[in-house]
Amino acid sequence: MMKFKDLKAGERAVVVGVTGDGPVRKRLLDLGLTRGVEIVLVRVAPLGDPIEIELRGFRLTVRKDETDIVELERCEVRE
Repeated sequence: MMKFKDLKAGERAVVVGVTGDGPVRKRLLDLGLTRGVEIVLVRVAPLGDPIEIELRGFRLTVRKDETDIVELERCEVRE
């Protein structure tokens, strides 16, 4: 499994799962980071935090430490 920190801007991945429990997990799930969703890492702020991702047709900005509980799998390159 990989994490958001393993992605570079422009790379795609699919959410495999969101681990743990608590308010951060619930917030991420409510924002649409659920299993099977394809995401694109749009950009990372100059100092590395926050990050901007695109999913389900909208862009979302989240703190990098909040995304540590999200497990990803890299997407195959589409042509």
